[in-house]
Amino acid sequence: MNRIDRLSAILIQLQSRKNTRAQDVANRYEISLRTVYRDIRSLEEAGVPIIGEAGRGYSLADGYRLPPLMFTREEATAFITAEKLVLSLTDQENSKSYSLAMDKIRAVLKRTDKDYLEDLDERIKVIKSKRHPEFKEHPNPLQIILQAIADKKVMQMTYYSYYRQQQSSRLVEPIGILYLDNYWHLIAYCRERKACRDFRFDRIIKIETTNECYQDVHISLENYLIDQYKAFSVVEITLLVDQEASLHLGEQKYYQGYVSEKQTAKGIEMKFLTLSPEGFSRWYMSIADCAIILQPDSIKKKVQLLFNTIKKNINFI
Repeated sequence: MNRIDRLSAILIQLQSRKNTRAQDVANRYEISLRTVYRDIRSLEEAGVPIIGEAGRGYSLADGYRLPPLMFTREEATAFITAEKLVLSLTDQENSKSYSLAMDKIRAVLKRTDKDYLEDLDERIKVIKSKRHPEFKEHPNPLQIILQAIADKKVMQMTYYSYYRQQQSSRLVEPIGILYLDNYWHLIAYCRERKACRDFRFDRIIKIETTNECYQDVHISLENYLIDQYKAFSVVEITLLVDQEASLHLGEQKYYQGYVSEKQTAKGIEMKFLTLSPEGFSRWYMSIADCAIILQPDSIKKKVQLLFNTIKKNINFI
C-alpha cells in the first residue's frame, strides 16, 4: 500500500472508531510506530483535527466528517453477501434497518457497479436450517437487547426454562450476545439467580428495557465463556485464517469453540476455546491449507503428529 492510500485508510479508521491506538494502526498496516506518528502528523498538517490522549489513543474532533465514500466493487460485494445473512439470521426489524443501510451504500456506487450487484443479488441465497429458531412475541429482540447493552439499562424479561418446563420473570443486566449452534444467546447477570446466565433468544417470550441503569462491573463476554469451561481444561487457540477462506468457514467454526476474531494485515485472527484439542486438531487439518496456528504449541505438535501419521499411511498404501 502506498503512503497516500495508507493515509486515507488511517483517516477512515480514525472516523470509524471512538479511539484508535497507534499500535493498532501499526499492526493493521504492518508499519512501525515511528511511521504511524509521522502519518498522524501529516494528517494534522493537512488540516485534519486529530486529538491524541495518553493511554487512550487518537480520535477525531467532534463534528469532523469525511465526504461520502466510494466503495470498491469487492467491498460492495461483501456488503451484499452480508445482507443475505442478516436477512436470514436476524429478526424483521434488524433486517429492515440493514436493507435501508444497503440502499445508502448502493446510492454512492457507480452505475456499472450497481448493475453488477443487481446481477449478483439473485445469485446469492441463504437457506435456513429446519432447526433455525423463530422469534416469538417481541418483534425486535436483537435490536432492543443491543440498545440496552449500549445504554447500560436493566431489562425485564419473561423466559421459558426448558429444564423446569415453566415461565419465569427476570430482571437482567445484559453483558453481550453470541450466535452459537443456530441460536442467538443473551449473556446477562440475572438478579434473581445473582449470577451470570445464558438465555436463548427462542425461549425469551417477552423482553423490554426498563428506565433503570446498572453499573458495568460484570465479567466480559469472553471471560464468561472461558470461566464456563475452566473446570474442563479449556484450551485457547488462535488461528490466522486467509481473508477469503474465512468467509467460507460458516457455522463449522462455532462447533469448534469460536469466540472472536479481528482483522489484521495478514488475514483474520480467530480465537477458539475447545475442550477437545484432539478433535480441534483433526478439524484444523481440513483447513490447514489456508490457516496458520499462532498458538498454542501443544496444538501445533498434535497437528504435526497427525500429519506424520497421514504421510506414513499414504506411503504404506
